[in-house]
Amino acid sequence: MPRRIRTTTLLTLYALFAALPAVAEVSLPALFCDNMVLQRNISIPVWGKAEPGEQVTVALCDQKATATADDQGQWMVKLGPRTAGGPYEMTVKGDNEITIANLLIGDVWICSGQSNMALTVRSTRDAAKDIAAANYPNLRLFTVDRKFSAEPREDVAGAWVECSPETVPGFSATAYYFGRKMHEVLGVPVGLIHSSWGGTPAEAWTSRSKLANRPVLQAILDRWEVYCTEQYPKLVEQYPAKVAAWEKKAEAAKANGEKPPRKPRPPTPPVSQRAPGCLYNGMIAPLIPYAIKGAIWYQGEANAGRAWEYRTLFPAMITDWRQAWGQGNFPFLWVQLPNFMAIKDQPSNSAWAELREAQALTLRLPNTGMACIIEHGEASNIHPKNKRPAGERMALWALARFYGLHMPYCGPTYRSMRIEGNRVRIYFDHVGSRLARRVTTNAPYPTALTGFAIAGKDRKFVWAHAKFDGDTVIVWSEAVRKPVAVRYAWADNPVCNLFNAEGLPAPPFRTDHWPGITWPKGK
Repeated sequence: MPRRIRTTTLLTLYALFAALPAVAEVSLPALFCDNMVLQRNISIPVWGKAEPGEQVTVALCDQKATATADDQGQWMVKLGPRTAGGPYEMTVKGDNEITIANLLIGDVWICSGQSNMALTVRSTRDAAKDIAAANYPNLRLFTVDRKFSAEPREDVAGAWVECSPETVPGFSATAYYFGRKMHEVLGVPVGLIHSSWGGTPAEAWTSRSKLANRPVLQAILDRWEVYCTEQYPKLVEQYPAKVAAWEKKAEAAKANGEKPPRKPRPPTPPVSQRAPGCLYNGMIAPLIPYAIKGAIWYQGEANAGRAWEYRTLFPAMITDWRQAWGQGNFPFLWVQLPNFMAIKDQPSNSAWAELREAQALTLRLPNTGMACIIEHGEASNIHPKNKRPAGERMALWALARFYGLHMPYCGPTYRSMRIEGNRVRIYFDHVGSRLARRVTTNAPYPTALTGFAIAGKDRKFVWAHAKFDGDTVIVWSEAVRKPVAVRYAWADNPVCNLFNAEGLPAPPFRTDHWPGITWPKGK
């Protein structure tokens, strides 16, 4: 056959084969892989892709379930509830077969937020000791790849890994200390799905449809639209000049033996990790409907200047996740922001205190919990190195509230106040066996109860004396003859030392409802 004819024939055959529908093998999302942990005691969804019309059978232990792929090649089965145990194998069979080995059944937790959730075990204060002791093969972690998206992604990248001294350095530290405590107390396998990104606001982790449901949150979308259409183009235009100016300063600093200034960051694009909904689409939506026990959260720094807005945003985000998962009001726990920045000599308003208040108000939602770590921050480091209290105190909430174990899980929490002449009596819940003082980095004085401020109707706060009277605290100041309000630990970096005898700190509080610095005009 002449070469020209032979080439034409091959091209024709190739075109014919290319026109035929491709045979799609059965496939699974990345979450379904060796070493995975499935949620115990509830129905277990398993899903994936296959050739449209193909039958897919999933088998786990003595259970089998079959589904037929729809016109889009999507399929899903639901396995019945199983108790904790393993290791097991799960097979997924269509025209091809997938075997998942070393599978465990226990409790699965989503671990999300910004950089303090992302901080790894290798970066913590007790890294060397904790890494050496991290031999927990039934504690496992799946780290979601960081990716934002304008539309919901179908899948993520990642793999389940067993906890060992070799793997734990890269674990989220807060997630690790939470999971380790849960695993040690409950004695069941624990799976941690870590999905976080540093410097990101809560609206990025919330679906745009949820944000559009409330006027307060619609304002976030409106602001972002203004940024995208008006501010971003100008910033892009100005950026080369900023870089050129930086280069001159950097060269001058180098010539003088000085540290060069930081290079200016490019403007944040309209679709980015900070854009409303983009991390929900990229790093939360692809995990749904993987069966979980609940979620833990460490975030708020990126929203600290908008605490009033966070009062609505944070509960909306939690509700958004719960509605999307369809597992009811699953447990949701978070870390309240710790102390940070310089200590101030006099009482004053604080954006961080207001953000902590917004976090505390979110406890009104059912099945929620908040770990207070007000004594474990660092004045000059927004990423405090001691992550054990953050993880373990969330675990205490979970164990006491959602597993029914009888243990203290919260420090003294403000309940009410009563004015008694020139003094104010403060009543608390979660007193434990008794109220106590505790020496901390910020409050090294063992005999003085610190952190209280008091004000009259003029709203001018001054530092106050405070003393225990049984399960209450009496607060007063000679400078305020007719008190009307008390605040405790109301500062960016408060000097405070109120605990219960079980060693859990009192969360910051105020008895007044006076407008703060992040409140909108007219409030």
